[in-house]
Formats: sequence, structure tokens, C-alpha cells
Amino acid sequence: MAKGMYHHLREAWKKPDTSYNSPQWHRLIEWRKQGAIVRVDSPLRLDRAKSLGYKAKQGFVVVRARVRAGGRRKERPNKGRKPSKMGVNKITPKKSIKRIAEERVARKYPNMEVLNSYWVGRDGKYHYYEVILVDRSHPVIKSDNKINWICDERGRAFRGKTSAGKKGRGLRKRGKGAEKVRPSVRANKRKE
Repeated sequence: MAKGMYHHLREAWKKPDTSYNSPQWHRLIEWRKQGAIVRVDSPLRLDRAKSLGYKAKQGFVVVRARVRAGGRRKERPNKGRKPSKMGVNKITPKKSIKRIAEERVARKYPNMEVLNSYWVGRDGKYHYYEVILVDRSHPVIKSDNKINWICDERGRAFRGKTSAGKKGRGLRKRGKGAEKVRPSVRANKRKE
């Protein structure tokens, strides 16, 4: 059976070519010079964007977000400590880098809702994600029965309602060992 364009796009993005002078190599150089949050005309990974709910119609916006890679940058204490109690390295956030990217984009575009996001690249210093935003007050979105559920949503990225947020909250797991993750870790603690 013949494979379609989206299949080949997906295969190409499984292991993107970042060798010298490749298109991705040039992209990463260009992206690093630009701002941390940049609106783009169309998704770079069309197959991934479509699978996450993107449609090429009014009310949908794609934004590229740049987030610094690695753990927290914690200053070394200058007062006396045992070396083991310095606590400088291996201090990492509980949220994933992807979730942080979604939240930053949501703050920049307060009139829009984050639908989802996907990875588009990484250089030595940054991770790059494309975030799909939906304008909840746009008439085209309000009249589309497949997406108009988002008109009633507020602050999805901040409440962990996106795919990255649900993963971080442990909602991908079910059954044994995941008894205390629903409806949320804090709500379950209150129940006890």
C-alpha cells in the first residue's frame, strides 16, 4: 500500500537531520536570533499539528516557544555549608519544559487558549516547541462543533489540562499505583 505525505513527514521527524548545513541546522541558528515567543504562519510539523487538533482556518494560531534546557539555575551559596548540602546541581522543576513553554505562551496571548504543543527542535542551550492556540471568542471557532468546547475553557495550560499537563499530573497511569492521582493529587489529599 502506498504511503501518504503525512506518513513520510512523521518518519522524517523521528530522527531529524541536524548535521552541518542541513535545513534544521539553519533553522536552529535563525530561531536562536529571534525572540523567545514568535508567532509563525504555519506549523512546521503539519502531520503532528493536525493530529493534535490544528485546522488551517481562522481562529487557529501557531506560536513557536523557546525554553532554556536543563535543570534550575541555582546560585551557589556563599555562606558555610557541607558540600553535600549546597544544593546547586540536580535541582529540577516538577513541570516539564514543554509545560513551561505552554504556560509562557498562554501568558503572552491571554485572549486565546492553548490546545496542545509539540517539539520542533533543540540546540545546545534551548528547546523549541510549537504551541497551537485557539481564539475562543472567534465566530468561526464558535460555530465549529468539533472545537467549540474550548469556548467554555479558561486557563487550560495553567490548570494542567493540556496533554503535557496531564502527563505531569500522572493522569496517563490507571489502576494499581495510581489511586491518588485523580481528580488531582491535592484534592485526593484533602479527602483523607
